[in-house]
Amino acid sequence: MNFSEKLRLLIDEENITQKQFANDLNIAPSTIGGYVQGISEPDFETLKRIALYFNVSADYLLNIPENKINNLAEEELLRVFRSMTIEQQQLYIEQGKVFVRANNQIKAKKK
Repeated sequence: MNFSEKLRLLIDEENITQKQFANDLNIAPSTIGGYVQGISEPDFETLKRIALYFNVSADYLLNIPENKINNLAEEELLRVFRSMTIEQQQLYIEQGKVFVRANNQIKAKKK
């Protein structure tokens, strides 16, 4: 997923308009439109502001892994997790533990 697709996804997930996002960052709406359409890209300072706004890293926005195979997937998981309510986070953690236990059982059976 490239920068423009990720930005579009983040704007949609925040349930805001491109115009609202532009106003929040004090950027021209046409500039944000260019980013979302993939016509233009932000400078470094604007990239940092976008990352801080959505509580993600610039690496996430630019699809750059950090020497870990699943880093981008992990960052996506963390971003989704942070957008949940406390109750949803607790349920999500419990569901994850179920998967871990199931994987451990499968590993034990293979031995």
